[in-house]
Amino acid sequence: MGSASWRAGVRAAVPYAIAGFLLSVSFGVLAREAGLSAIAAIVMSAIVFAGSAQFAAISIVAAGGGLGAAVAAAALMNSRFLPMGIALAPSLPGNAVERAAQGQTVVDASWAMASRGDGTFDRWFLFGASALQYATWLTGTVAGALGGELLGDPEKLGLDAIFPAFFLALLIAELRDRQSRLVAALGGLIALALVPIAPPGVPVLVASVAALVGLRR
Repeated sequence: MGSASWRAGVRAAVPYAIAGFLLSVSFGVLAREAGLSAIAAIVMSAIVFAGSAQFAAISIVAAGGGLGAAVAAAALMNSRFLPMGIALAPSLPGNAVERAAQGQTVVDASWAMASRGDGTFDRWFLFGASALQYATWLTGTVAGALGGELLGDPEKLGLDAIFPAFFLALLIAELRDRQSRLVAALGGLIALALVPIAPPGVPVLVASVAALVGLRR
């Protein structure tokens, strides 16, 4: 049962893994342009494995911000994993440490696809989906960090459009009913209003309060 779910997760993650590879190539290039060494960029992808957090941190470093500000921004961007982990926890066996270790495999696409729709999650599906995405994310970062000079400007190649397109694909899959569409619209309006005045990353975090609408049945 576990191996079948794991393989199903790997197959389902192929489109996201391809997008993640291209996105991580862009990250590797931008990280080098921001002043990180190739090793630092690769290690960051290996440890953090979160596109939004990594790009937020790099944007701050590129703008002249300090390491503390970059780390804080990355932590804020990854705060979404807290409620995702809480939702997943009952579906994970073992003690607290074992569940925490399994929870490290959570990424947006894997978490969404592993949901059974009844509040439970297929953990082996999650593991398989995340394993493929991790491999391509790390491989892409290596390619971008080591071969970025050959690729040129990532914006000219259109790599900068992959990240928003990736999350748009996830969002569309979740707009199954009127309440979901209401939450998405409200969150989008909040983020749009804050983009001109708030630091990078903050609009998305504040917009997440729209999800509280979903608490009402």
